Amino acid sequence: MPKPDVPERPLRSASLRWFFAGWSVSAAGSAMAPVALAFGVLGATGNAAWLSAVLTASMVPMIATLIIGGGIADRYGRHLVLRLTSVGAGVSQAGVAIVLLTGQHPGFLLPLVALNGVFQGLTTPTMRGIVPLLAAGRGIQVANSLLASTRNLARIIGPAVAGLLTISVGGGWAIAADAASFFLAAFCFGRVLAPGRRPRAEGSLPMVGELWEGWSYFRSQSWIWSVTLAFAVWNAIYMGVWQILGPVIAVDTFGAEGWGLVLSARAAGSLLATVAMVKLTVRRPMVRALSMMTLGAAPLILLGTGAEALWLAVAAFFAGAAAEFFTVVWSTVCHVHIPDRLLSRVGAYDEFGSFVSIPLGQLSVPFLAAAFGAAPVAVTGGVLVAAAMLLPLLLPSLRRIEMNNAATSR
Repeated sequence: MPKPDVPERPLRSASLRWFFAGWSVSAAGSAMAPVALAFGVLGATGNAAWLSAVLTASMVPMIATLIIGGGIADRYGRHLVLRLTSVGAGVSQAGVAIVLLTGQHPGFLLPLVALNGVFQGLTTPTMRGIVPLLAAGRGIQVANSLLASTRNLARIIGPAVAGLLTISVGGGWAIAADAASFFLAAFCFGRVLAPGRRPRAEGSLPMVGELWEGWSYFRSQSWIWSVTLAFAVWNAIYMGVWQILGPVIAVDTFGAEGWGLVLSARAAGSLLATVAMVKLTVRRPMVRALSMMTLGAAPLILLGTGAEALWLAVAAFFAGAAAEFFTVVWSTVCHVHIPDRLLSRVGAYDEFGSFVSIPLGQLSVPFLAAAFGAAPVAVTGGVLVAAAMLLPLLLPSLRRIEMNNAATSR
């Protein structure tokens, strides 16, 4: 089935405009969820172990369903998968909101966040593969930049709003808004016209065979798996220290409002980078993107040294800019260099490899902090994530990549 409308000026595509709308409302709700959930759980339980358990209960199912999600998206149609998973995510988030609003035992959160994790795992590789169906040429980078800009604008406003809601009426209302955003996003995704299920030719591969095809391509491309391994290290450390120790340290120092300011500053840096990427052409993009990612070490080191919220916010601003610069570059490079029919599957293996280490980091950080202290754990983590970003640059295949010289047939 041919692409229905793929102009190089992407917002002229009606389908991409609807996708953009769905992405925007979902991002607006989801931007409030981390702060609301973190401080809601800490307020109900008073310890980091429960927060670690809730975040891990969400992350493990998400990771476990990534690969099958990539196979489903490539096989049955990415826009169709988005509609169904958005509805499911809305239902599960509504359940989380009810538990927080009614003051139920936090144990009830575990199955609800696990179900939400399943839907997120099915959604993630679908999102990775849908942009090239709705845009073409230079429009791919423009679309990726616009989508990322919208997400980051939501991240600027969302954490601050969530912090205010948490200290006034409770985080449950922010989670409820996130649930509503998923339902509205599902409506918008329902207006997207994109290639659906591929015709099944006689003798075509079964699902397992298609997943193996994606794995074979993934492992044959050193420029992909090297970055995946680097981010396995990054995510284990960064998500553990930032998501677990960050709110814990904030509770004892500058509070939910200060932590919301830090997250909003990070999002502001991200927004600046994505707006710039609408027009910016980058030579040797992976060299620059990975080098800039070393700026992400600074917030962890400052967090561990007891810096004030203002200095932490400044470091988070530059770290956010670097991270989003990398995100747009990586998305565009993958969209240009990986064949369309394999995008969601290869993206799923990339996401799985990058995320599979996160539960280890989230579960181990409280114990490491108890054994060695929060400050040494955060500072050591900052040094290690910087090193992880530089190691892939030893590969010539990665250093040679450009945005517009696809090495494979699309």
